[in-house]
Amino acid sequence: MKTNKEILSSILKTTQMGQVGIRSVLDKAMASNIRSALESQLREYDLIESEAHAIAARRGWDLPELDPGVRFFSDMMTRAKLTHGNTESKIAGMMIQGNTRGMITGLKNIHQFTGQDEQVSILSQKLLDCETANIRQMQSYL
Repeated sequence: MKTNKEILSSILKTTQMGQVGIRSVLDKAMASNIRSALESQLREYDLIESEAHAIAARRGWDLPELDPGVRFFSDMMTRAKLTHGNTESKIAGMMIQGNTRGMITGLKNIHQFTGQDEQVSILSQKLLDCETANIRQMQSYL
């Protein structure tokens, strides 16, 4: 079973990973509608990350950030996958895969959640809803 702090840490890392993925593709040539969708998703991840930091600060928790090595490796892998072919479709596919991983992590967290911290629970559901919406949004670009 996971504690409130562990769930919040997972939320933080998931949002940071989403931001890394989106930032890795924003410099690629793409239609304005998919760019706009990705920028909106980036803002949503940033808001959820900020909420996670605020909750942790109110509780006096120090949450570990996403490892710099993970950030670097993820960025490099994303860029390598976009070297050939339909960039928008590849970007959409990668975003869907990343959001699906985030959903799986979020659902596992909800099922392993032992705490009754309402704010952590609400933020966890908010991230899960965000991941679901992001998947739906990217499907039309495949």
